[in-house]
Amino acid sequence: MTVRARFWRITKRVALILAILAAAFFFIVVPWFFTRILTTGRFTFPDPNNDKTPKTYGMDFRGVQFHSSDGILLKAWYMPASGEPRGTIVYCHGLNRSRVEMLPEAEFGHELGYNGLLFDFRHAGQSEGEITTLGYQERLDVLGAVKYALNEEGARRPVVLWGISMGAAAALMAGADSPDVAAVISDSSFLSFRDTIEHHWRLFFHLPSFPIADEVIYWSAYRGNFRASDFDLEKAVERIGTRSVLFVAAEGDRRMPPEIARRLFERSASPEKRLLILPGKRHGEAFNQNSEKYKEAVTRFLEGLQAEGNSKKIKSPPASASVK
Repeated sequence: MTVRARFWRITKRVALILAILAAAFFFIVVPWFFTRILTTGRFTFPDPNNDKTPKTYGMDFRGVQFHSSDGILLKAWYMPASGEPRGTIVYCHGLNRSRVEMLPEAEFGHELGYNGLLFDFRHAGQSEGEITTLGYQERLDVLGAVKYALNEEGARRPVVLWGISMGAAAALMAGADSPDVAAVISDSSFLSFRDTIEHHWRLFFHLPSFPIADEVIYWSAYRGNFRASDFDLEKAVERIGTRSVLFVAAEGDRRMPPEIARRLFERSASPEKRLLILPGKRHGEAFNQNSEKYKEAVTRFLEGLQAEGNSKKIKSPPASASVK
């Protein structure tokens, strides 16, 4: 074999090895890297409410803890209403946030006369847990919160779930699972696990979902112990049935555009469903940027829920009456 032939043979082998290494990097290392960030990266965005408590907002509270439906210890604040409670609101924060994110919403709910429960999702804030699933397993945290409020605090019904982004997705999933949930305020939810991964991949990297985003979807669902096809908010809204839902979105939100809220709204069978599209571009900031319109919509929504509850009480026979 000539020197030239040997050179080209070695060059081809090196090129093949480099190609294999490059393929392994892009199709194994990169998807696994993003999967790890999504599921086990534990960091929290800076929040103007850091180091604040409900007391900062004029609310009496108790630090409490309870377990999710699958046994994870969660830390929370319980804020009883000042007078006779009109119901109970469970607040569900967003991804890479903690319970302090929704202190302003909790203050407003308290002003309206509702008990409040602010808690940290699993793998967030002060709660335990080793993985984040963008709302699927977090729905079990919400169910644990509802159970705690009703059974341990003797909280007043109706129970309302108010969630932002991941918290909205978890709230819708929990609402679909539990008849104890009377209504949901869904602020900036996504459509499904697959849709939101694909959408954010295109938004941030301008690349098709195949193959890397598809691998992230598979591995994230695998690590979270669920099937991606089961994490579907349109199906959850259908299962909520005729219970009340307020869908909220920011007009210029590129991450969770208002078309998502409109689509979920169309899926709802509730005669009391409402849709609120507010100005703004920042994801999950509709309440802070348009507080007056947001508060007005929530007030009307909850008044409708109270009226619906009173109507059912009037139509229902007394407990001592016999029903034939």
